[in-house]
Amino acid sequence: MSALLELRGITASYGVSQALFGVDLSIGEGELVALMGRNGMGKSTTIKVICRLLKNQAGTVAFAGQDLTRLPAHRAARLGLGLVPEGRRCFSNLTVWENLYASARPGPWTRARIHDLFPRLEERSDQLAGSLSGGEQQMLAIGRALMTNPKLLILDEATEGLAPVVRREIWAAIGALKQQSGLSILVVDKTLSELRQIADHATVLERGKSVWHGRLDDLTPELKDTYLGI
Repeated sequence: MSALLELRGITASYGVSQALFGVDLSIGEGELVALMGRNGMGKSTTIKVICRLLKNQAGTVAFAGQDLTRLPAHRAARLGLGLVPEGRRCFSNLTVWENLYASARPGPWTRARIHDLFPRLEERSDQLAGSLSGGEQQMLAIGRALMTNPKLLILDEATEGLAPVVRREIWAAIGALKQQSGLSILVVDKTLSELRQIADHATVLERGKSVWHGRLDDLTPELKDTYLGI
């Protein structure tokens, strides 16, 4: 399987503070990959590097056959990177429909298809995003990213802080995306039970470095305790 996204030897810093010390990550066409690790281990920083919101100092970032290293964030996004950021970050003063319309690009993902995935968004179509519940805002953030018609959907802590019933709904939607859309998906999350059911493989970060890669079924109790605190 050819790699859609490939990171090799990535290092990155915030000013004088180095955050990444050698991250390797590969995602093939149609794969769902989990990026895991305890808090502060470099997961969100890795996402920023992929999306070109933070420049890497060393290593390579290749996406869809192109070197992203010198590209600004907006040009990288146009190649097919769809980000669902941590904290949702919907446009609170726009309606649900306006949020979706603002990011729309030509392709198979349309308003109707988003409504099929998240029927609640159709019910809230004319409601301001800022008045939605946290779970509804997360659905909107995913829908907004899909409306860009990406090749790779990146979900950064998509279920964090949500009620269990809403978490199940979000996980069901992610599973449906994997099975039905053919999208490549990168999920940053800590929930092993849900990830084990849908992830093709996982990469674990420890102190800004890739320390394990493989199928989640092969993650031993010792490794879980060492790297995930489980």
